[in-house]
Amino acid sequence: MAKDLIPSTHPLTPPLTEEEWLSWLRLLRSRRVGVSTFFRLMNEHGTAEAALAALPAVAAEAGLSGYRTCTRETAQAEWTRARHCGAAPVAFGSPDYPEALAQIPDPPPLLWCMGDTSILKRPMLALVGARNASSLGTRMARKLAADLGEAGYVIVSGLARGIDASAHTAALGTGTVAVMAGGVDVIYPTENAVLGQDIADSGIRISEIEMSAQPTARHFPRRNRIVSGLAQAVIVVEAAGKSGSLITARTALDQGREVLAVPGHPFDPRASGCNILIRDGATLVRGARDVIAALSQPEGGTADKGRPEPDSRPVFSERTADMHRQILERLGPNPVPEDQLIRDLDGVAAQISPEISTLELEGRIRRDPGGLLSRVD
Repeated sequence: MAKDLIPSTHPLTPPLTEEEWLSWLRLLRSRRVGVSTFFRLMNEHGTAEAALAALPAVAAEAGLSGYRTCTRETAQAEWTRARHCGAAPVAFGSPDYPEALAQIPDPPPLLWCMGDTSILKRPMLALVGARNASSLGTRMARKLAADLGEAGYVIVSGLARGIDASAHTAALGTGTVAVMAGGVDVIYPTENAVLGQDIADSGIRISEIEMSAQPTARHFPRRNRIVSGLAQAVIVVEAAGKSGSLITARTALDQGREVLAVPGHPFDPRASGCNILIRDGATLVRGARDVIAALSQPEGGTADKGRPEPDSRPVFSERTADMHRQILERLGPNPVPEDQLIRDLDGVAAQISPEISTLELEGRIRRDPGGLLSRVD
């Protein structure tokens, strides 16, 4: 559905009744419906019910025969599972939806939440880093999270082992958000089960993924763009030269967020990513004071930098849609190196890479080890 790439330019009316929620779930869980297609259909048809009715015809125009939408039974099962686990839905356009997240180009239409949703209205900072963190790295994460929490910031991270877990633990008393790569009811890794429950009790766990879904590789980039999208800035404590934390940092820059990094020893591979970020212009962090100082600088502009006006909604231009079409036309089931794809498109990497990431988030492109890309049919 390459043509369905324009999210709504008008505020959506969030679901109020269970039937409306089920229709939203059915539309979101229907095959080939990503974030962009969801907003496009809602903008064109006004309601999820009308969008569902139109979807088979839209799919047929895109060359998909015999298309079927997600069944009501499937949506009802997810709804029942959420209620059983104590998860509550928050929809784009509702008062509980995080304002900062609503301003990114690809906001999740629906978030499953377990915990205190009022935390989502407070100022947030993301703190991310290596899973195999050093003792110094985890100490730094705990100190930063505790001090920034005392300064009034909610700490956002991904509930991974290492830096994420240390940051969440230190911020339990002041507010923390765990963004899940699977269902909001699935704690991963299992060693963080107790921490995950503590976060649900005193903070909040959130996810856009369907209930009870196990995390997969394609879920993590989607998770990372929510981590950075919630926050005014992303702080990287430890990260290897090629790591998920650097992907989060790149996504943060694309979203107009500030990126800060803790320096490390040149001989420690766990610090190479942070040192690269600092070399390329990220703010060097020695403690919470450096973070607060960076956020208070007008030129940093983390609260407003790169964001649309509050009443605006993300819009994909025709030029963006054309770029997506060109990317997809040059990809097939056989993996192609990303740098080769960029050369074939005869464009600038800084302009093409974000669009590749968008298609990856929508599940239309698969990224394999070694920087290889292939199209998902």
